[in-house]
Amino acid sequence: MRAVVVSQWGGPEVLTETTIDRPEPGPTEVLVRVHAAGVNPVDWKTRASGVLIDWAPTPIVGWDVSGTVEAVGMGVTLFQPGDEVFGMPHFPKQAGGYAEYVTAPARHFVRKPAALDHVAAAALPLAALTAWQALVDTADLRAGQRVLIHAAAGGVGHLAVQIAKARGAYVIGTASAAKHDLLRELGADELIDYRSSDFAEAVRDVDVVLDTIGGDYGKRSLRVLRPGGHLVTIAGGDGLAVDADGVRVSVLLVEPDRQGLTALAALAEEGALRPLIDTVLPLEQAARAHEIGELGRTTGKIVLTVAPGEDQA
Repeated sequence: MRAVVVSQWGGPEVLTETTIDRPEPGPTEVLVRVHAAGVNPVDWKTRASGVLIDWAPTPIVGWDVSGTVEAVGMGVTLFQPGDEVFGMPHFPKQAGGYAEYVTAPARHFVRKPAALDHVAAAALPLAALTAWQALVDTADLRAGQRVLIHAAAGGVGHLAVQIAKARGAYVIGTASAAKHDLLRELGADELIDYRSSDFAEAVRDVDVVLDTIGGDYGKRSLRVLRPGGHLVTIAGGDGLAVDADGVRVSVLLVEPDRQGLTALAALAEEGALRPLIDTVLPLEQAARAHEIGELGRTTGKIVLTVAPGEDQA
């Protein structure tokens, strides 16, 4: 099968297309023919240094996949060949998403929503599960609560806006002014241009903050939380106390989650959750996808098409 491997840790140029043996599904596993693979910041961060991952002999980055079940291993009852599925297998261990085939536990996938094509479905799992696990599982966001989402137009942020809105929350987002109209369409109630305003001065009495940026954003976000509020960060918790000034602080690393993925698929099927696609490139241009992503200017997600015939517009 074709795959884009990491020849050594470094810049985008270390991503090399090659041919390797196709994997075979073991007990409780499925073999998925990948139609599209999502690209996430963790992809280029691990490509640069190899951190986080328990690497296989042939390093292949990528965790977001959408495709068709090709074969099932012993004991699998959820799927059969021909089923269209999507998921985020194995994270943070190697999944090998930048390849024509992936094997993983069957329960790391769910059926692809009919409302989404493979490109859109591949854009969802890691970013949407991150938002879901932060807002729903960790913060228990409820109707009527106020939530502040940093980098609201980013890969995680724009999905978090929609998830929070579906939960009935009042959604505040930080983003450049050029992206405000788009975020209002996605459901944001209040927006702050981080280039011209200090969110820590503009917002008060927030129940939940989702920090996707890191740096000093975490500490500054503590100032906007009401007593008993909850800060969830996916950007590391350096310098943040577990409990600070009567608020809670949680540091989240996303994990495979069939229940959460099922809930996200239902939202997508209802039209309440749609990923924004910034760039679509063929698998062989994975290095270019990383170059674009590392600029930090994308709105929504970058996706690689793998199977012939997928949309490459």
